[in-house]
Amino acid sequence: MRYKKFGRTGLFVSELCLGTMTFGGQDGMWGQIGTLQQLEADRLIGHALDAGINFIDTADIYSEGNSEIITGQALKNLKVPRENVVVATKVYGETGTKSVNSRGMSRYHIMDGVKASLARLQLDHIDLYQIHGFDPATPIEEAVRALDDLVRHGHVRYVGVSNWAAWQIMKALGISERLGLARFESLQAYYTIAGRDLERELIPLLNSENVGLLVWSPLAGGLLSGKYGRSVQPEEGSRRATFDFPPVNLELAYDCIEVMRDIAEPRGVSVAQIALAWLLHQKTVTSVIVGAKRVDQLKDNIAATAIELDGDELSALDTVSALPAEYPGWMLARLGAFRHKQLAESEGV
Repeated sequence: MRYKKFGRTGLFVSELCLGTMTFGGQDGMWGQIGTLQQLEADRLIGHALDAGINFIDTADIYSEGNSEIITGQALKNLKVPRENVVVATKVYGETGTKSVNSRGMSRYHIMDGVKASLARLQLDHIDLYQIHGFDPATPIEEAVRALDDLVRHGHVRYVGVSNWAAWQIMKALGISERLGLARFESLQAYYTIAGRDLERELIPLLNSENVGLLVWSPLAGGLLSGKYGRSVQPEEGSRRATFDFPPVNLELAYDCIEVMRDIAEPRGVSVAQIALAWLLHQKTVTSVIVGAKRVDQLKDNIAATAIELDGDELSALDTVSALPAEYPGWMLARLGAFRHKQLAESEGV
C-alpha cells in the first residue's frame, strides 16, 4: 500500500480508501446498495486497516445516517488509535426531519450537519468534511465561510467538495484565497476507464491548483467488475441489475472490458483489478474509494495495488477508452502543440 500527499497539505492518505456506502442499508435504494450490519462492517474495516488502508469515507445520507453510526462504532469496537485513521464524511443531502432547511450547503445546514455527523461517528473531529453536491440556492461564499469556521473551531481538519463543476471549484478557491479562508483540498468525483469526462476540465484544474482527487465508483457501479460484457447478462439481484448507476456508455464499457480481460487473463488477475490499477497509474489520482459487501471482494480490490501495468498495456487501455475530440480542447491542442513540444524538450521528457 502506497501513501500519497493529500492536495497541498502535509497529510498522507492510502492510495485506496474504504467506502462505506454498503453499510446499514435496509430498504429502497440503500438496501440495494448494501445491508452490512455492525459485525460485518467491523470485519471489513479491520481487514482494510490490516492491509494498510488508513482512509475511510462515508456520508451523512448513506443509509440515512446508519453508515456513519456503524463506521464510528466499528472504529470504537476495533480500538483504532485516532491518529491511525483519516475519516471523511459529507454534508449536503436531505437529512433529519426533512424540513425546508434540511439539505443544501447553507451555513444553517452545514452547522447542523457537522454536529449530527460527529455524534453519529462518536468522534471529536472529522478529518475531511466534504460538500456532497452543488447548491444553486446558496452563495459559494456562504458555504466556504461556514467550512472555515468549522476548521478554526477544530471540528474539522480539512475541507473538500464532491460532484462540482470546474468553474464552481475555481470560484470557491478564489474566494478562499481572497478572504484567507480554508480552501477545498480535494475533489471527490466519478472517474473510470469507461468514463473519463473529468479529464476535459476538472483534471487540468486539479493539477493547476494542487487539489487532490478522490475517485468514487471506480468500477462504474460494478459494471467493470468482470461479471458483465456484451454476451454476459447481469446476475439476478446484482447491484448493476437493480440500481443502474452511474450512467455509462455501454458499448465503450464493453470495449474496455474486452481489452482489460486480455490483460488480466495472462496475469491471472481479475478484470476489476486491472480497472483499479489503471486508475492508480493516473498521476492526478490521490486515492481510489473501494466499497465491498464481503472480505473476499475487498481483498481482490486491494490486490490491484500490486499490479504494475507496462507501457504497451497502458497505451492499449488509453486508446480504447479515449475521449472523443471536443471544442475547445482540439483547438487548444492545435494552437499549443509547438509550445508543448518546447516545454517537454526543456524538461528532458
